[in-house]
Amino acid sequence: MNFSFHLEAEEEFNKAIDYYEDIELGLGYDFALEVYSTIQLSVEFPKAWAVLEGEVRRCLVKRFPYAILYSEEENGISILAVMNLHCKPDYWNYRK
Repeated sequence: MNFSFHLEAEEEFNKAIDYYEDIELGLGYDFALEVYSTIQLSVEFPKAWAVLEGEVRRCLVKRFPYAILYSEEENGISILAVMNLHCKPDYWNYRK
């Protein structure tokens, strides 16, 4: 199974990496590893995570206040948001 990012989800991801890297050298890399680990779990077990709304599921990222929001597609998962849990919870809804 594969995964793909919504364009805005990929931008969120990259901005978060930059943010953490600005805080401490190497922290952005650590964040990226945790996000990719979370994505891998979501790809391997797409139905294991909580349904957030409709077909959208949420898998929490370890160590960081983020979640991966995704939907299951024919050829893998589609990542709708790399969501900062301190932001408005429904800002990503139009991406479905």
